[in-house]
Amino acid sequence: MKVSVDRSLCYGSAECAHRAPEVFAFEDGYGVVRPGRAESAGDPQVREAAERCPSQAIRLME
Repeated sequence: MKVSVDRSLCYGSAECAHRAPEVFAFEDGYGVVRPGRAESAGDPQVREAAERCPSQAIRLME
C-alpha cells in the first residue's frame, strides 16, 4: 500500500509529521511523504496519522 499527501487539501497542521516522523515531514508549510517512504501505508502510525489528519489530506492506496 502507498501513502501520499494531497497538497490541495493539506493546510499545514503538521499532525502527520508529529505522529509518524519517519514517514512524513513538514516542508514549505505542508505535510509531505519523505522520499522512499511512499510504500509505508501499512504502518500503524501512518494509518493513525491518516485517521487523525484534520484536513483529511493523507491518502492510503492499494
